[in-house]
Amino acid sequence: MKFDIVTIFPGFFEGPLQFGIIRRAREAKLIEVDLHDLREHTKDRHRTVDDRPFGGGEGMVLKPEPLFECIESLGYAPREERMKTGAKESVVLLSAQGRMFDQQMAQELAGFGRIAFICGRYEGVDERVAAHLADREVSIGNFVLSGGELGAALIVDAVTRLLPGALGNEASGRMESFTPGASEESRSGLPVSTCNTGGLLDYPHYTRPAEFRGIAVPEVLMDGDHAKIREWRRRKALEKTLHNRPDLIEPTTVGKLSSEDEKILEELRRENGRKA
Repeated sequence: MKFDIVTIFPGFFEGPLQFGIIRRAREAKLIEVDLHDLREHTKDRHRTVDDRPFGGGEGMVLKPEPLFECIESLGYAPREERMKTGAKESVVLLSAQGRMFDQQMAQELAGFGRIAFICGRYEGVDERVAAHLADREVSIGNFVLSGGELGAALIVDAVTRLLPGALGNEASGRMESFTPGASEESRSGLPVSTCNTGGLLDYPHYTRPAEFRGIAVPEVLMDGDHAKIREWRRRKALEKTLHNRPDLIEPTTVGKLSSEDEKILEELRRENGRKA
């Protein structure tokens, strides 16, 4: 997988690319990350990348010329050609106006062989970049950042984790929070894996010591009964999701819940009602 990051602050990435899974994936040649200074694609002596927007308004906007020239110099096919041929490359514009990044999008991007990230800055980017250069406009959340660099680093990390060989345990990526499609079930209707959350938030984890400051690990995790452990973990995953991210319970985002899940959710809602 090749990542091209277009930015006016290439030095920003010196830290994020040097640690953990990203570093190991680069050393193993699973990914390649190239940084491209947008200012190198300007024509004036001041290396100008921004200008005031037509129609007035606060702040400056990134100009289209250097962005188009940078992406084209990297050998990416024109947007229309990429869309028609289903090319294994994508140009992503990081923008507060974009589609929300999530695990499903990370999986989509992991299917490409090459991705360019355009890191927006200032008050935004000339709309012609979004409409005619990038094939997707992506936001990492309902908040405003100073630029797209943090978002690009975040997406590179999320996508790299999904590439074969990037994680020490290949099953890890399928057993984490937000992972869709993890719905294999046993005859009991429970996930086969004791770790499978199926798009919900992850269940609570405990490690040694078995008791810390008077707080004991739940007994069910200690007795070796894997059927009971699966039941407990599924209930706790549903409980945590209902409390912290109830939006993930919606069928459109998590998929169809089992009848047993629905019963558990109804019990949890009744318990929450009594506590209130």
